[in-house]
Amino acid sequence: MCATPTHAPSASAPSLSAPSVIDGLPCLVVGTRHAGWLTDFGEILRETPGQAAARLRVMPPPIIVHAPSLWRRLGCQPMAALDLLELFAFACPGQTAAPTPRGLALALDLPPPTPGPENEAAFLPRLAASLLARLPRNDPELAGLVAYMGEAGWPWAPPLLAAMQAAGAAPNPALLGIWRRLPAWEETAPLPPPGSQSVAPHEARARLAALLHQSAEARPGQSDYSAAVAQAFAPAESPGAPQLVLAEAGTGTGKTLGYLAPASLWAERNHGPVWVATYTRHLQRQIDQELARLYPDPAERARRAVIRKGRENYLCLLNYADAVAAAPLNPAARVLLGIVARFALTSRDGDLSGGDLPGFVADLFGQANLANLADRRGECIHGACPHYRVCFVEHTIRRARRADIVVANHALVMAQSVWGGLDDTSVPTRYVFDEGHHLFEAADSAFAVSLSGQECALLRRWLIGAEGGRSRDKGLRRRMEDLLPQRPALEAPLAALLTAARDLPADGWTTRLADATPRGAAESFLLAAHTQRQARTSQTGPTRTEPDDQEADLYPVSAPLIEAAQTLARALRRIATPLETLLDRLDDWLETESETLTATERLRIEALQRGLRRRALGTLTAWHDMLEAVGEPPPEPGSLRRFVTLLFQDRRAGRLVDTGLRRHWLDPTLPFATTLASNAQGLLITSATLRDSGPDAEAAWDAAEARLGVPHLASVPMRVGVLSPFDYAAQTRAVIVTDVTQEIPALAQAFRVLFSAARGGGLGLFTAISRLRAVHARIAPALEAEGIPLLAQHVDAMDNASLVEVFRAEADSCLLGTDAMRDGVDVPGRALRLVVFERVPWPRPDILHRERRIHLSGGDPTAYDDRIARRRLRQAFGRLIRNSTDHGVFILLDRRTPSRLLSAFPDGVAAQRLGLAEAARLTAGFLGEGKT
Repeated sequence: MCATPTHAPSASAPSLSAPSVIDGLPCLVVGTRHAGWLTDFGEILRETPGQAAARLRVMPPPIIVHAPSLWRRLGCQPMAALDLLELFAFACPGQTAAPTPRGLALALDLPPPTPGPENEAAFLPRLAASLLARLPRNDPELAGLVAYMGEAGWPWAPPLLAAMQAAGAAPNPALLGIWRRLPAWEETAPLPPPGSQSVAPHEARARLAALLHQSAEARPGQSDYSAAVAQAFAPAESPGAPQLVLAEAGTGTGKTLGYLAPASLWAERNHGPVWVATYTRHLQRQIDQELARLYPDPAERARRAVIRKGRENYLCLLNYADAVAAAPLNPAARVLLGIVARFALTSRDGDLSGGDLPGFVADLFGQANLANLADRRGECIHGACPHYRVCFVEHTIRRARRADIVVANHALVMAQSVWGGLDDTSVPTRYVFDEGHHLFEAADSAFAVSLSGQECALLRRWLIGAEGGRSRDKGLRRRMEDLLPQRPALEAPLAALLTAARDLPADGWTTRLADATPRGAAESFLLAAHTQRQARTSQTGPTRTEPDDQEADLYPVSAPLIEAAQTLARALRRIATPLETLLDRLDDWLETESETLTATERLRIEALQRGLRRRALGTLTAWHDMLEAVGEPPPEPGSLRRFVTLLFQDRRAGRLVDTGLRRHWLDPTLPFATTLASNAQGLLITSATLRDSGPDAEAAWDAAEARLGVPHLASVPMRVGVLSPFDYAAQTRAVIVTDVTQEIPALAQAFRVLFSAARGGGLGLFTAISRLRAVHARIAPALEAEGIPLLAQHVDAMDNASLVEVFRAEADSCLLGTDAMRDGVDVPGRALRLVVFERVPWPRPDILHRERRIHLSGGDPTAYDDRIARRRLRQAFGRLIRNSTDHGVFILLDRRTPSRLLSAFPDGVAAQRLGLAEAARLTAGFLGEGKT
């Protein structure tokens, strides 16, 4: 195909007002099928991606948007370019945008370009001009930072300096020293325990009405929901029996504000926090937005509401300072550090993942590089850190202690319950678990234990530190270096501990495992486990190759594995013994010198103890218990067991990543109930899909209670059910396509036809990544030719949050995703009008599911499987309608769908079994009646 030149912008292209600093810079936008150029001579060209890649080699560096996606679509290696997303992150710190030309335009309050690569390419100079105009003039420090980044080859530096009227600025990294500019926290007296005053139903209704005013959409059941869930904030009446409310609120009820109303009242009245736990980051962001209604003043909101995450999510100033110190020898890092510095000085909490740092920053600079700026290894040295007083994490911890509402995720809340408080945070007494349908999965993950090569190697690095290579792990000795001179008695157990830790796997353990040349007790155990797993699992394909992920039953255990487990148990005991001595001597230090230790010193020692107990001793104890079980007699076939222990391996692209032993609770709600729920005073578990659908409401509630761990509690739960206010019979259609096979060509054709019939706005959900990729490759060019961009998880070089932002901003785009998209997409309006499920989302048929369907199904394994599938279908269907004006179509491409699953759809929605052509006509007709 020949390039088509145009010498003047089309009528739809914006008039350009870019300053001379970007005149003559070409601009490039690439789709799946076509690319659009604004050349350095002002021509607008339409080319194939192959032609654009060839032209790129002879063009000056172009202005682009989202380099990783562009290089992938061009099929070429990265080249010099000016990515507008880098400029946006630098010029607009603390703001986010969908990483497309349209998304940037919306974020900058500009009229978006007409869709199409050529129009978007012609629009890029206007975006650049708008961003360049946002940088202040006469700011020598900022100009010095830009020049410092330019010294590393950042192509935006010359235009920025020219726009800032600072073309002669000397490189100066002073602005990277953000720790000198951040506010310090101050210690305050411990708070007394909260009170136990209740919130009456009418008070919850009144608070909700005050939050809503007249601007919100009327939601009939919201006030009833709020009044009912207020029971979770009543006083507990007996030990171990919290006030327990299970509340299913149909999509559109407005449950977030519904529970925030009584929660905020209880917090104000009793001077204690309510912790709200979510499963997805998306819901955390949604709750954060709703909190603006509760606390309209930003300063008050910062004081009374806190988003709390694990340490690994926040910018670590010590790691950041190390990277800044290394920047003179690592120029490639300067651009990221400059952008992070700008972000950190405007961020409310330093959250690198899902906060006010755009998700595309990790796409542009690499997730690993960004992760290196956080505390990903549990190495925090607390009071010994020179930046301790301005630490983002410590700020957040202290704000959370005094906040009314703390929003966290399920995993953090469960970890807190196990350890009796995180980072010196007292354990809350009142909880709200939103997305409660995920409570079982969250508990399964939180309480599972893995004795594997990767986990053992991580513990070795945490104890010993870096042993060559590029690792930046500090090790225990370095983290204790400020304490050892003050307490020489710590030296002997520390030395013994670090010596014993060398029995854990070192770098290169996967190679030694493949060569059957293990080094030490841990690697010998891993080899024995690997051998037993290989012997008891089948290899697949004509070449008899192993699949990437594989597992096998532990029992019956081979004699070599029993012997290796006993040897490793002794080796772990040699690590645990000096570790316990070290902890005893730290305890002795706190006790004998309690009157002379400063508050900072005491906090430093206590923080070290917490790290040693949680990261090391707790892990070693769990591993030792697992190894002891290896030598025990195998359970009787079909007998009820407390744990399910299995052998596993994880491979990526044919390369071994991890292998070993994994232990799950058969019923993970048992430890959830005993460690968290029974110690709380009030607990609300809520979701739009808390129970199974069907005619027997009592049985559905009973099954929901079993899955939420209610039988393990002394509480009698209050059951609340609020129907969705939406008219699903009028607003939706459900179809099962009867003439499409599960072969990739047929599936691809079906997705293309249906997305085309809807004219975009489609979400395609898959149960396997490989199938998603295969379908995307077949249909993306054809859809783009129709003006329908196709986004895909695991294909596009974007994280999930960025993909959803693009999908939301590009109203006629389509998105392919897996399970994460089923729960993480909240797109009201026209942008989401069609959901297509590749096939029935049955549970994965693995060993863990086998045991649970036998022992937790009440004697009906088929019904157990069906409940899981119906719940997943309900969750996917719930993506379609997010407000009263939405209309949408749900399609299942599985002709084998049993009728007993169709109760997953709301009352009044009768699934039709149609051929593909009929389904496409229905979709086009229903969505074409002005209902989008």
